[in-house]
Amino acid sequence: MTYADRPWLARYPAGSPADLEVEYATALDIFDAAVAAEPDSAFLHYFDATLTFAEVNSAADALAARLIAEGFGSGDRLAVYVQNNPAFVIGIVAAWKAGGIAVAINPMNKQRELTYMLIDSGATALLTLDDLYVDVAEPTIATGSTAVRTVFTSSPLDFQTRDDPRLFDGLRRRRLPGTNDLVEIIDNFDGSPARTPTLSADDTAVLTYTSGTTGEPKGAMNTHGNLAFNAQTYRDWTGLKPGDGVLGVAPLFHITGLVGHVMTAMLARAPLTLTHRFAPDVTLDAIRERRPVFTVAAITAFNALSAAPGATPADFESLRILYSGGAPIAPAMADRLEQVFGAYIHNIYGLTETSSPSHGVPLGVRAPVDPTSGALSVGVPVFNTIVRVVGEDGDDVPVGEVGEFVTSGPQVIKGYWNKPDKTAESLPGGALRTGDVGFMDADGWFYVVDRKKDMINASGYKVWPREVEDVLYTHPAVREAAVVGVPDEYRGETVKAYVSLHSGATVEPAELVEFCKEQMAAYKYPRSVEIVGELPKTVTGKILRRELRQPAT
Repeated sequence: MTYADRPWLARYPAGSPADLEVEYATALDIFDAAVAAEPDSAFLHYFDATLTFAEVNSAADALAARLIAEGFGSGDRLAVYVQNNPAFVIGIVAAWKAGGIAVAINPMNKQRELTYMLIDSGATALLTLDDLYVDVAEPTIATGSTAVRTVFTSSPLDFQTRDDPRLFDGLRRRRLPGTNDLVEIIDNFDGSPARTPTLSADDTAVLTYTSGTTGEPKGAMNTHGNLAFNAQTYRDWTGLKPGDGVLGVAPLFHITGLVGHVMTAMLARAPLTLTHRFAPDVTLDAIRERRPVFTVAAITAFNALSAAPGATPADFESLRILYSGGAPIAPAMADRLEQVFGAYIHNIYGLTETSSPSHGVPLGVRAPVDPTSGALSVGVPVFNTIVRVVGEDGDDVPVGEVGEFVTSGPQVIKGYWNKPDKTAESLPGGALRTGDVGFMDADGWFYVVDRKKDMINASGYKVWPREVEDVLYTHPAVREAAVVGVPDEYRGETVKAYVSLHSGATVEPAELVEFCKEQMAAYKYPRSVEIVGELPKTVTGKILRRELRQPAT
């Protein structure tokens, strides 16, 4: 038996195809078809507001027309730096309507991180929230180091009137000089359609940033074909039907939120519920109000929802299709949460470079647990997908033996933006070397048992130690720094730093934590710092992270 034989197909439900015939060539084709077929159906729920497919289409036309008027051309990049707001969806569709590419940027990123991504992507336009513009984006653009020449701003209060104080207390709409207000653009739009772009499946739809082997973020080129294929994978794998609501728990800038929420809702013609950001009590109320059927989220989000004050099993009765990815699930936690939600939480697995899922547990099937490691299976490869497990020599290892996952399929990106060397390294021949280590059992189930590199996985967010270390090294007291992941009951892993100090220097660990917190997204900064006299090294002077990790595990 070889991996090319796809032994996992026996795990598919009866009648399920091994391969999909993809219905749409591009992500924009999916959206246009939904608008044509269901113009008055709900697409986005945002607190007390509902936007139909036609209304989102008109809003995206307005923004696309303004982009084009500002000189935005085919292949140009619009950076979208917002939370889980309607503005995100309007922004990415507008970029496509204008013939361009959306750049999805984490709204938790600080100025240093935003600057890098704007420069690297060459974005000429930016859509952001008004508070993010004032606090982060305006100082970045003022440096003159980016190519951004047009800025669009939106408020989290736009498109709704509830103004939930749990999220928006004290917040007000701001009209900012030097920017274009998104709502004003939409309100003043004359209805003229934007240009009709010529897009193909191989064209890049979105740049999503991921960390790489050097710690330098890389722009994964998720193509229209990638998004169209995996949106259909989600829909057909889960059996989602038109009108089945989707709960937007995962961040939309993340590949899971982009594909598992936005694209899947477009394709299934299902309403997507957004709540600006994930707050368990607010999300619980949204579930009660909108009664969604499907969501995919990190296990920590399910755990937080289960512990929300006042939550009862009845609140979750509508959520009958549940998937979790981004971080390992302990079998005991899966069992406990099933009692709360009344539905089994299925594993799903993928990377930014696989445009979300490459593996999933078939709906209604319980994932097996490896008796040796106690690991819960991440599932089986999805439609059209071949996953090999290879050794250091690149050859397939026997079934049951541990090696690196190498993935081939229509969801695999074509490469990294302006990084041909990194593309050649990670995607030789178009197959993705994932860097994740595990094995396939005799029944075709896959298990992730380790990571090949030192990446830290905190609540589904990937943190590269080198980036944290680089920030620590900018502190005047720090001589050497090493960052590792340590077990954390809630986050799965969390970030810990070990530092040695310059002679005569003094600093408290809490000061170093705060120093990093001010410069990094919330999921990246170290939750603890330990000051040591010397860090362990090889004879050549290389710091040995593994020796620091061992006592913590």
